Amino acid sequence: MKLTLSRPDRRSERRVEPEDSASTTRGPARVGARTKELTARIRPGDVAVIDHVDIDRVAADALVAARPVAVLNAARSTSGRYPNTGPGILLEAGIVLVDDLGPGIMSVPDGTQLEIAEAEVLVGGEALASGELQTAESVAASAAAAREGLSAEIERFAENTMTYLRRERDLLLDGVGVPDIRTSIAGRHVLIVVRGYHYREDLAMLRSYIKENRPVLIGVDGGADAIIDAGWKPDMIVGDMDSVSDRALSSGAEIVVHAYRDGKAPGLDRVRDLGVEPVVFPATGTSEDITMLLADDKGAELIVAVGTHATLVEFLDKGRAGMASTFLTRLRVGGKLVDAKGVSRLYRTRISNWQLTLLSLAGLAAVLAALWSSSLGQTVFGIVAARIDDLVSWVGLLFGG
Repeated sequence: MKLTLSRPDRRSERRVEPEDSASTTRGPARVGARTKELTARIRPGDVAVIDHVDIDRVAADALVAARPVAVLNAARSTSGRYPNTGPGILLEAGIVLVDDLGPGIMSVPDGTQLEIAEAEVLVGGEALASGELQTAESVAASAAAAREGLSAEIERFAENTMTYLRRERDLLLDGVGVPDIRTSIAGRHVLIVVRGYHYREDLAMLRSYIKENRPVLIGVDGGADAIIDAGWKPDMIVGDMDSVSDRALSSGAEIVVHAYRDGKAPGLDRVRDLGVEPVVFPATGTSEDITMLLADDKGAELIVAVGTHATLVEFLDKGRAGMASTFLTRLRVGGKLVDAKGVSRLYRTRISNWQLTLLSLAGLAAVLAALWSSSLGQTVFGIVAARIDDLVSWVGLLFGG
């Protein structure tokens, strides 16, 4: 097999014999330009081949869950734009990460057996591409350098925020452009689920809340699958439909397709091919942001968000275009919004088994004491004691005789 790479200085035909085969990582290639789509195809032991500048936490968590032995990135996992956390998460999980391999690596056919020796990628012993092997030290150095230039990124964020405000002020301030929907939201709680940080754990912690309040369940793209996996049915699915399953789209939920401002909606045909006629919502912001605006405009009493973006690094993970809409949407929704992200860590149980045992014994002792203090309880104890005495006498006669 011989591939032509876009970098002329890469050595594509040199035969390489690794000095220590134990240090060589091997596995079949799984190639995908969109990381969130690729993770659905990765199996444990595969080598993920991606083209992802600034690997964010959500992408890294999805890769770790898929359990590849290595991640080969055609781009730089940390560009220096901001201190993203994705590379560190991959290394902490024991996954080999090789950066900056060039676009030619994306031409590797799925299933090709790859070998990774240090920073080189080999096929059948021939060097295919060479990049930069990431280590804990290199990731820490990249993050430190990125933090130094963070002020420039914040300035660009401020500029982009004003641009977005001018473009979408009618939607943000007056709700102009929000489509009509059939789902009843007025006066109800709305739970918005995004496949973001700790969304599984946080969703599990909200079981009692969902059972008691029965909120409108809205999944943002793949968040609809998260709702189904947790045992519920989404009432509505909002997004560009690039990471939600056909199972979710066919669940009977109302579908709102997020379109560009010019009306183009890449996910529209996919939904219609499933026999579902969706509502189209043209807007510049991100899908999670237009979901909040939709819920607010339709009279939601409370908006509970799971897995959404809230911190500066999370905004930067989304890119500058996403940051502005998220920031301004949160200002628009205001006091209605309750961010449930991290609730699983806040209420994580720390009760051990022996503590539960002692608690159970104490409860039993309290019940017995209450029975003993009543005449009925004393009668019951007397009958039980007589039965035990009869049993002991019977056993004594049986073995004594």
